[in-house]
Amino acid sequence: MATSEILQDKEAGAGMHPKRLLLVLMMISISMIFAAYTSAYIVRREEGNWLEFDLPAGLLYTSVIIALSSLTMQWAWFSARKDEVRRAQIGVALTFILGFVFLVGQWNVWGDLVANKIHFGGVDANPSGSFLYVLTGVHGFHLITGLIFLLIVLRKSLNYQVHSRQMLSIGNATIYWHFLGALWLYLYLFLLLNH
Repeated sequence: MATSEILQDKEAGAGMHPKRLLLVLMMISISMIFAAYTSAYIVRREEGNWLEFDLPAGLLYTSVIIALSSLTMQWAWFSARKDEVRRAQIGVALTFILGFVFLVGQWNVWGDLVANKIHFGGVDANPSGSFLYVLTGVHGFHLITGLIFLLIVLRKSLNYQVHSRQMLSIGNATIYWHFLGALWLYLYLFLLLNH
């Protein structure tokens, strides 16, 4: 293994690895986006003309799925740290599958909304429905970026580039995946309490 590959996982000097720093900055900007959306949700709801409707039950199911995927991702990270490469591969693959199932569940939630005549836009649309589509859709977009990240880590692990001496990629993927899970749970609780 080349020295540059070993250094890739280490923090340079007293600072943070540039890829980790980029990830942290990205998570801060995503948090700011959702803080703005949820603030706008509260302000707009207080203005009136707000349709009250029951949240689709699928949101609870997808919340359970994303919590499970966080467990499988953490298992993958622990496995990589112990040089159990095969288990790390299985953990990342399971996380990817659960993430995909989460997206399918969210798509089905949108189908339930349409079936109940709650639309994103158009003559029949109401801001309460539109906000629900935006919050779940923007989170879904970021989850797709997480799935791409997982595929990259899975490819690296299949090439034995993920183990106790090369933890940066799986470490970043784990941090980002937990962030996405926590963000979703925040959104779900926000919607439960403010809907």
